[in-house]
Amino acid sequence: MTETRADNVTWLTQEAYDRLKAELEHLSGPGRIEIAQKIEAAREEGDLRENGGYHAAKEEQGKIEGRILQLQGILENARVGEAPRTEGVVGPGMTVTVSFEGDDEEVTFLLASREEVGAPIDVYSPNSPLGAAINGKKVGDKATYSLPNGRSMTVEILDATPYGAD
Repeated sequence: MTETRADNVTWLTQEAYDRLKAELEHLSGPGRIEIAQKIEAAREEGDLRENGGYHAAKEEQGKIEGRILQLQGILENARVGEAPRTEGVVGPGMTVTVSFEGDDEEVTFLLASREEVGAPIDVYSPNSPLGAAINGKKVGDKATYSLPNGRSMTVEILDATPYGAD
């Protein structure tokens, strides 16, 4: 059971954790009150079938509730700090360079939670098809994953270094 739980861990910096926690507190407190007031004000305007303001407020309420659930899930499984990192092994918090089979192009990205905004390079989630396929692989290994169109893509891991390491 512990292994499965470790797969669901989202590693966040203290800054990202604090930002997400503040967003959750706002949405589940003042945010809910504000949208309830909008719905009530629109309801008082009369016929709900033709009331665009009412329907827009209800849709906004659904989006807020969805984001609240998403934030709760992230924060419930979050660990603040640095993911354990080993030079040459792909994992969260690593800058990874891969090459795509049949193509000379190399792509470098940070493997981390998408909630880690502000990184100067692209961020790929460990839960994405590519992220899941390469997680735990070593430099020189190849990994194959499925594309949205159903076809497979193979990549070779060229480099894996801790993010921020020079």
